Amino acid sequence: MAGSFSFRRLGAMIRKEFIQMRRDRLTFAMMLGVPVMQLVLFGYAINSDPRHLATAILAQDHSVFTRSLVAGIENSTYFDVVAKPATPAEADRLLRSGAVQFVIEIPPDFTRDLERGVRPQLLLDADATDPSATGNAVTGLQLLAATVFDRDLAGPLMQLKQDPPPVDLVIHRRYNAEGRSQINIVPGLIGVILTMTMIIFTALAMTREVERGTMENLLTMPVRPVEVMVGKILPYIAVGYVQTAVILAAAYWLFSVPMSGSLWLLSTVLLVFIAANLAVGFTFSTPARNQLQAVQMTIFFFLPSILLSGFMFPFRGMPQWAQWIGEVLPITHFLRIVRGILLKGNGFAEIAVDFAALTAFLVAVSLVALNRYRQTLD
Repeated sequence: MAGSFSFRRLGAMIRKEFIQMRRDRLTFAMMLGVPVMQLVLFGYAINSDPRHLATAILAQDHSVFTRSLVAGIENSTYFDVVAKPATPAEADRLLRSGAVQFVIEIPPDFTRDLERGVRPQLLLDADATDPSATGNAVTGLQLLAATVFDRDLAGPLMQLKQDPPPVDLVIHRRYNAEGRSQINIVPGLIGVILTMTMIIFTALAMTREVERGTMENLLTMPVRPVEVMVGKILPYIAVGYVQTAVILAAAYWLFSVPMSGSLWLLSTVLLVFIAANLAVGFTFSTPARNQLQAVQMTIFFFLPSILLSGFMFPFRGMPQWAQWIGEVLPITHFLRIVRGILLKGNGFAEIAVDFAALTAFLVAVSLVALNRYRQTLD
């Protein structure tokens, strides 16, 4: 009877669903791919205790104590000495550009004051735009400064091994003295929101043409692929600027995020970044047959963009292979730029490398999108 429950019909329905899953390869790939991607990223790439952070040592004193301190820093798992600037100005430039996370300055009278028991100051300048990337390393340096001179403090200097430690570590948290997480997160939200909305908007705009049957009219019109692409992108660039203005207003008035740099320079970078994400959305729309497929493909791009860009977790804490992937993503370079402009007051010279990477990504993805654009509905 049709009204009674039938295990045969139930089995037929279950078999039908598995057949549909097999035919919808994108959905099937998403069901398997997203969990595997999260497992790999959270299991291998994400690290909340970053080590081997780029460090510069400005040594203005040269003695056995200085050499012991530098050797201890170089052997530490938290610090990788990548530069030894000759002047404070050069050290400041390295910190502002993001080339180093820390600058450790050994003052000129360090050895003289240490031998006199005056507790000389050891100066640590830390790029605190991301507080989670510096906290454990600062603690590690405090422990190191208390024990690194044990072998050298012999004879009449042995009494310096007692508390307090022989060196007074002075920590200067640059660009975020209070260590507030909002200072780091809120500017980064510009990149995250624009990445999510711009890609989805453009991908849906193109696939909507196919679903509604208006793509035929678009293809019969005397327009070139580049004209279609630019015409689809330009309106959403305006939307992206409106979103950015809202976020910046909230950042300034609600979260007291400093606006140290040029907003005009930021607006120029925004144009490239928004266009790059729109080009990615346009590219995703070319193989998609409906809006659901377009959204599914954006997830595969959006998930690593959040996890591997330095927005949620310290970028330098990730393994090298994860950093290589992150360097390909446009949001990684945009986060460095927006934080550098707003928090550090960086000019074009400091952001030039990341801006060039953004521009190269835009050009490459645009060429791919134009190459894959369907001239027919087949």
